[in-house]
Amino acid sequence: MKKLLLLSLLSVAFSVKAQIGSTKNFGEHDSKWTFGGSAGLGGSFGSNNGGTSVYISPRIGYMLTESLETGLASNFTWTNAKYYSSSTVGVGPFVNYYIGRNFFLSGMFQEYFFNQKNKLTNVKYSGDEAALYLGGGYMQKIGDRAYMQIGGMYNVLYKEDKSVFGSGFIPSIGVVFGL
Repeated sequence: MKKLLLLSLLSVAFSVKAQIGSTKNFGEHDSKWTFGGSAGLGGSFGSNNGGTSVYISPRIGYMLTESLETGLASNFTWTNAKYYSSSTVGVGPFVNYYIGRNFFLSGMFQEYFFNQKNKLTNVKYSGDEAALYLGGGYMQKIGDRAYMQIGGMYNVLYKEDKSVFGSGFIPSIGVVFGL
């Protein structure tokens, strides 16, 4: 678990380093590296169960061609509610195919490692789960080489009765720099 957390932190560090680059078009700029991700804060602050959830998902990629990108994505989720708490770390490769800088198709493998605790019974559960997400979405240019991506992905390995996740579908909103 510590190694995966370190790998996630290194991914963030590489993402920060990749921020240095020019603003020329593909093939003309100095770097084919991309970086970005998403983050979120959620919770049911006013309900009886109360709770807070924090999510961060950095990613770093490399443009193989003008339309094809591959890279490494990681994520960390922490949840603390009245009756339970959990933390999840995921890491794995991804590939994106860009269609005219307006749409994208995406595939991503993630290996998740999680710890959960039932606060009522003090029972703890740890484990891991693999996910293979396929999906896509829409892109909107928001800067010189920056895009907002809005889409969704489905985990084709998801099994409702065996997964720690509530659904196989994940919506996504994020930002990518360097395209």
